[in-house]
Amino acid sequence: MKPEPHRPPDVASAIAGDQGDGPQPPDRRPNWAQATLWAFIVVPFLAVIAGASYAADGHEISLLDAVLAVGSFAITGHGVTVGFHRHLTHGAFKTRRWVRIGLAVAGSMAAQGSVIHWVADHRKHHAFSDRDGDPHSPWRFGTSPRALAKGLCWAHLGWLFVRDETSTRRYAPDLLADPDMVRVDNAFPWLMAVSLLAPAALGWALTGGTVHGAATAFLWAGLVRIFVLHHVTFSVNSICHVLGPRPFATRDRSTNVWPLAVLSMGESWHNAHHTDPTCARHGVDPGQLDSSAALIHGLERIGLAWNVRWPDQDRLAARRRTP
Repeated sequence: MKPEPHRPPDVASAIAGDQGDGPQPPDRRPNWAQATLWAFIVVPFLAVIAGASYAADGHEISLLDAVLAVGSFAITGHGVTVGFHRHLTHGAFKTRRWVRIGLAVAGSMAAQGSVIHWVADHRKHHAFSDRDGDPHSPWRFGTSPRALAKGLCWAHLGWLFVRDETSTRRYAPDLLADPDMVRVDNAFPWLMAVSLLAPAALGWALTGGTVHGAATAFLWAGLVRIFVLHHVTFSVNSICHVLGPRPFATRDRSTNVWPLAVLSMGESWHNAHHTDPTCARHGVDPGQLDSSAALIHGLERIGLAWNVRWPDQDRLAARRRTP
């Protein structure tokens, strides 16, 4: 059987925990990328402080800024959850080339790393989830309260600053062989710039060319939006491996955290995801909101997604814990 182009056999083995020919040496993040990483963590945090100060002085966020912030959050966030995660990492569905590229571009504009490195990190996470080798397990330092507090900080943010990166040759060879994804990956710095400047440009245009309109849109729909989206995603790495119920049996400590369901676009049903990583829906039980699955369903209905891997109820039943 011919393997799917975005999930060749060696990557499937890596996700399952099979090390194949042995570990590959890590990639080394260049100085410019390390500096950019620091900037995109620290500057949005400072923007949140500035926004809080601005609001404390009696300045309310405008309806335009709110719409731009929510819109850009939804577009870039679903680029990560539907594009980077469910499609490119796990092959939960197939789609047309232009949709694949569009999702990769939108995900890149979330400023969480370039597409190929993001996918490699996440595949490695699944290969070693909550064991030695997991890039961001909160259980890295042990199970005592002090060790777990340290591990939560590591899983949420600390792991990002390590200069050694996951080997893309080992964990994302399919994307390295895809010219479209290589172009999107190489364009990452420019896409981050667009992610910040596009809201400012819209704010400027929709307020009649005012500097104030551009500046507030840049603040709320640019920097603050990136900060919120970052920390929602980081919370899936940290909180969703420590707190919350575990309705399904998995080899790791992944959990479901319902308060994050809306902001994470369904990613916080993390225990269900680790039960069946290739499934297109993470909120598999009634009432579990999953906007990413809804988007995939919409694409399927209009013929832009096919071979969608929807939940297998027999598989879920076999792994469901007895109450």
